[in-house]
Amino acid sequence: MRILSRYVLASFLLPLTYCLATFVSLYIVIELIDAYGDLAAAKPAPWVVVLYFAGYIAPLFEWLLAAALLLASLYTMWQLCRHSEVTAMRASGLGLGTIIGPMVGTALAGAALAAVNLEFFAPAASEYAKRVKDEKFSFQGTDVRENINYYNTEGRRIWRINRMDLYAPEALDGVQITFERPNGTREVDVSCKRAEYKDGMWWFFYPQYTWYDEIGLQVEPRLPQLARLPLRAMPTLGETPDDFVNETREWSFLSVRARLRYLRVHPSLGASERRSKWYDIHYRLAAPWSGVVITLFAIPMGIATGRQSVFKGILAAIGLFFAFFAAVNGGMILAKRELVPAFVGAWAPHALFLATGLALLWRQR
Repeated sequence: MRILSRYVLASFLLPLTYCLATFVSLYIVIELIDAYGDLAAAKPAPWVVVLYFAGYIAPLFEWLLAAALLLASLYTMWQLCRHSEVTAMRASGLGLGTIIGPMVGTALAGAALAAVNLEFFAPAASEYAKRVKDEKFSFQGTDVRENINYYNTEGRRIWRINRMDLYAPEALDGVQITFERPNGTREVDVSCKRAEYKDGMWWFFYPQYTWYDEIGLQVEPRLPQLARLPLRAMPTLGETPDDFVNETREWSFLSVRARLRYLRVHPSLGASERRSKWYDIHYRLAAPWSGVVITLFAIPMGIATGRQSVFKGILAAIGLFFAFFAAVNGGMILAKRELVPAFVGAWAPHALFLATGLALLWRQR
């Protein structure tokens, strides 16, 4: 990295860090005031408090980062213009793309971080935070669900689970599976007191089999020796513990991968519900790029403030920020009401304001 790029990067990272830390701190303080009574009464372990606030901030991170990128971009470009550094760089033959490259690169890295957060951390962390708050910080780290039903359409299997802990779904208590024939009639029921998922397959403890003919009458066991097995591997069962967890969790707490699998194993969902869920998936994919879009239209606003008025560029950038936020929410409303396709509702605001930012940058070339 050339010296100039390091200089611009350092000038950008400092205000970005300050802004992001300030926004996160404000949200934590506001939530701390609201939850102080429960915290004082429950006196939870410090790690519970840390995980709670991490889960509280995680689903908001991409927007907090976008706001921090907005202010940091404005401040950095204004400072560079104020001291005539941009003019000197351009006079030396450097293009605008070279000058702003470190800032855009940082925004792209932030988008990657936000995407990883939304996919791998935020869903489970936000669910944990909600559970902790609902139980007034007395949460013990278990979430037992009972009487879970799951239908695998492709495999024609109906699962009935008496008891499952969402935080340890590899062990199920009281399992019964009904295997259906292609015509929909029941072929066999397999039940066991406990099932465990190990080495990529299910293991049933003391499984019991009940066979049926095509009119639903019980018949003699086809393989009587199976009833005497204390433990049997079930490699033909394609269901995983995550399938059952996804069935019981709120949609908002599922990752994109889990949502796609949910739609795949539930082909009978109504068209309206399926389109709504597809919008949620597209929005989850688009949201991390908000910071990049905002950075691209904040940079030229910062350049304008250096030549004209500080407040003019700031107000214009903040206005575009809220317009972008409104457009995102407008796209959601239109998609949820089925006035536009899910893909358009989620991605059109980002595409529109990305084009706006690029056009503003083009004018500054």
